[in-house]
Amino acid sequence: MTSAPEESQFVPVVVPSGASEGSAPAAPVGGVRASDAERDEVAAVLSEALAQGRLTSTELAERIDAAYAAKTRAELAPLTADLPDDMRKAPAAGPVAALERQELSATFSKVIRSGRWVAGRHTVATAHFGALIVSMADAVLPGREITLDINAFCSKVIITVPENARVVDEGGALFGKRSVAGAKSDADEDGPLIRITGKSTFSKIVVHRSGGSSDNPWIWWWENRHHR
Repeated sequence: MTSAPEESQFVPVVVPSGASEGSAPAAPVGGVRASDAERDEVAAVLSEALAQGRLTSTELAERIDAAYAAKTRAELAPLTADLPDDMRKAPAAGPVAALERQELSATFSKVIRSGRWVAGRHTVATAHFGALIVSMADAVLPGREITLDINAFCSKVIITVPENARVVDEGGALFGKRSVAGAKSDADEDGPLIRITGKSTFSKIVVHRSGGSSDNPWIWWWENRHHR
């Protein structure tokens, strides 16, 4: 007695509507993700546009801020769309020096930096017998990690960082004082990482967050000038 033949198992192939077998995969929703190198390229083009007088310093800050906040190539494209083709198509010369390193100093003086300005990935703040007051609350931070090297001798340095920043203190003090706001328990994972390095020698270094009663670094200094 012969057994009955087995029924064949048929598994249908589901092809998305609008596509045929063998067609290329659909483009990801939202566009292709941008890389850090591509963001640097856009920043380099924008900085060159500033040097040629095609952008103002305010426009540069706004566009660089948007460039480093962009997640896709589609978000980067409009930032240079109104610039000449030869600028946009020119080979990138690497990260702009101003975005890589910034220097702030106060010697026998008081220096205040606040408002909209472009910080460097490595920002050096030096104070000798002076006061250096810097607000990064509205500053453009190029990239996801910033190193702030603070060195003070017989001085006072006050730094205001963005409220959503993650702060890591890697500095030291010699006959001085350091007060650095660390990471908040509810810190935004997308917020910038700011590393604080350097040394306080016979000085006071204060790093605090914006969003408090006094975001203006000058007002904050005035209110806390007698605190030791």
